[in-house]
Amino acid sequence: MRKKSTVDLTQGVIWKQLLLFALPLLASSFIQQLYNTVDLLFVGNFIGKNASAAVGASSLLITCLVGFFSGMSVGSGVVMSQQVGARSEEGIRKTLHTAVALSFAGGILLTILGYIGAPLFLKWMNTPEEIIASAVSYVRIYFLSLTSVITYNIGSGVIRATGNSSAPMLIQLMGGITNVIMDAVFVVWFENGIDGVAWATLISQTTSAALALVYLFRQKGAYHLNFRKLKIYGTVLKEIIRVGIPAGIQSLVITLSNVFAQYHINGFNVDAIAAFTAYFKVELPIYLPIVAFGQAITIFSGQNIGAKNEERMRKGTRTCILMGIFITLIMMGIMLLFGRQAFRLFNKDEEVIAYGLRIIRISFPFYWVYVILEVLAASIRGAGKSVPPMAIILTNICIVRTLLLFVIMSFYHDVRGIALTYPITWGLTAVCMCLYYRYGKFVPHK
Repeated sequence: MRKKSTVDLTQGVIWKQLLLFALPLLASSFIQQLYNTVDLLFVGNFIGKNASAAVGASSLLITCLVGFFSGMSVGSGVVMSQQVGARSEEGIRKTLHTAVALSFAGGILLTILGYIGAPLFLKWMNTPEEIIASAVSYVRIYFLSLTSVITYNIGSGVIRATGNSSAPMLIQLMGGITNVIMDAVFVVWFENGIDGVAWATLISQTTSAALALVYLFRQKGAYHLNFRKLKIYGTVLKEIIRVGIPAGIQSLVITLSNVFAQYHINGFNVDAIAAFTAYFKVELPIYLPIVAFGQAITIFSGQNIGAKNEERMRKGTRTCILMGIFITLIMMGIMLLFGRQAFRLFNKDEEVIAYGLRIIRISFPFYWVYVILEVLAASIRGAGKSVPPMAIILTNICIVRTLLLFVIMSFYHDVRGIALTYPITWGLTAVCMCLYYRYGKFVPHK
């Protein structure tokens, strides 16, 4: 049933499997960041500040929608990985065809709703009148790409669930290269302005989605995608929704918590705001490896729970936490040592850099705590228990952090006060995850 393009994570040396699986995931994350950066570079350098503002005004809406359907991708990946671990050919076949059919149906529905509702959504978000026409045009073209975005996310999630993290990375790389070329064609050559950036996104995302579908089409046996057999199986859809909806809500919650934090950040001067903007780029060398380990343990956990091997799942989780902490401590040390140089890459103003250094001296030393909460949440989710991580993160990262922000800012109006809320809520979240993980049972009853 299996080809070399799939990897059995229920057997073999745990640390080696997790590391080799996580590395392409890390590369994919960096490619995605480059993807976004290139768009901003073309907008900022060839179109102007109004176009940059229009993209910025649209970004929260797009982030929320894509983040929610990334949750459905997680759901598809978890269900698929459990079927792979259980070695159920029928389960693999049904999950594959349900996931792809769901991506088509969901994408088309969202495209229609988004295209019609774009002006209303942007008005709700208080988009300034002078940029709303550009923002509406940009969002409408972007919505045309949603079927492709969702199809790639769900398709790549299914591919990763088979133990192959390299193919989605290569597919994303091809999409990224296409995006750079199309940005140049539409923005520089055709001078299509902000619409050109959206058309470039549409073409590049469609390229990625098509490559993912071609990859699945070329597989053999249970992993072969037959377009004539696309069908949403009710039992499979129920499982995807059970895992995917909480994961999607979790993504929305984290976005909302960032909105509340931005509210307080905007209460400082321009230098402090610029410092936080740069901070979210400077933290990426620490943050992205943690996310990669979280994605890796999700699939590892799913396959081993599918094989009813809870002991190996727990060993893998411990190993992943230790590797994640080790790499995080190294990256944390490097970024603290070269923090000034890192901030200078994004802003050469000395006052901005000084604010940035104050922020990282508070948060960076505690990033190892974030490893614990991320890996445990991902492992629990991979076991098919998606609601508990969502509830824990909703409580601590959204509600507790928001309350902390209001309390701390009322008597300590300093950028370090905002930075302090991050390690505090990471610690609370990690403790709650540890308690649930310690006492939870993850293997389904026979």
